[in-house]
Amino acid sequence: MQARDILSLTPAGLYCPLADVHIDPLRPVPRALITHGHSDHARAGHGAVLATAETLAIMAARYGESFCGSAQAVRYGERVTLGPVGVTFLPAGHVLGSAQILLEAGGLRVVVSGDYKRAGDPTCPPFEPVRCDVFITEATFGLPVFRHPDAGGEIDKLLRSLALFPERAHLLGAYPLGKAQRLVALMRQRGYDRPVYLHGAMERLMQLYEAFGIPLGDLRRVEPGSRESLAGAVVLCPPGALQDLWARRFPDPVTAFASGWMRVRARARQRGVELPLVVSDHAGWDELCSTIRETGASEVWVTHGAEEALVHWCTREGLAARPLHMLGYGDDEAEAEAVAETAGAEPAA
Repeated sequence: MQARDILSLTPAGLYCPLADVHIDPLRPVPRALITHGHSDHARAGHGAVLATAETLAIMAARYGESFCGSAQAVRYGERVTLGPVGVTFLPAGHVLGSAQILLEAGGLRVVVSGDYKRAGDPTCPPFEPVRCDVFITEATFGLPVFRHPDAGGEIDKLLRSLALFPERAHLLGAYPLGKAQRLVALMRQRGYDRPVYLHGAMERLMQLYEAFGIPLGDLRRVEPGSRESLAGAVVLCPPGALQDLWARRFPDPVTAFASGWMRVRARARQRGVELPLVVSDHAGWDELCSTIRETGASEVWVTHGAEEALVHWCTREGLAARPLHMLGYGDDEAEAEAVAETAGAEPAA
């Protein structure tokens, strides 16, 4: 049996014909395995969905309880049999509930990574390397320039700015799922115990994380008419809100944005970001390469990101590798959903 017997690329995304199931499909399908809750991977309208309980809860919070025909929750490490294929979900370390998916059939092991990171994150279980024959990896930051710094050090930059400018509100742009919760948890680890204020679009998923036992401390919604009084406070908002009318009523705001893309200074300048924080929820170049080695895979498929550079590295390492050129996935999709969640969530005045 070869990898293409277990997985093939279709217009709807990766498809396992032996189990008649798609992984993170781009359009509604009869049966889907979902790696995590970001909207570029978790879409509504499927017939049946298999995912972690956390991912199912995220999808229900975003799309409504009827986001699919039927849903089945799976635990990390639990093996589910779909026809002749064994399916196991294992931690990906990306966001709450995120998983790699291991497919086993005919003695062959294929792992679909979904999105993943190797850095520590107090809001989700850490990534677990899985030995396999074929590894399908993301490459969002698949260029050598993307070597992410320690996230705690980036949080220290924010806390130093708060100390230096107590008269200024600090507006911190962050994706509502995963990044925002991680930032708050890291701030708490650094000893910041003051209230963190939230744009209305951030509340629902913050509450969901806390419902799953992730402590985030004192969180308060920004109420209408209260912005002028938030000097010295940290205010979390979707990235799109930083340039919205909503942001203009805060006292002399410091605009900050937490993203792996803040490594690229031109992106920070384009956004008018005063305090760029390089905090990524994806693996950087070194982590991508080390992860591929740890899997022991002899064949690597690369998707949604800087595919060609990572394929070239794999080839130099003596591995069979190919780019999948799949459209519809990536960090820009997460950004688009963040902007969409901003719409209508807060009054501009």
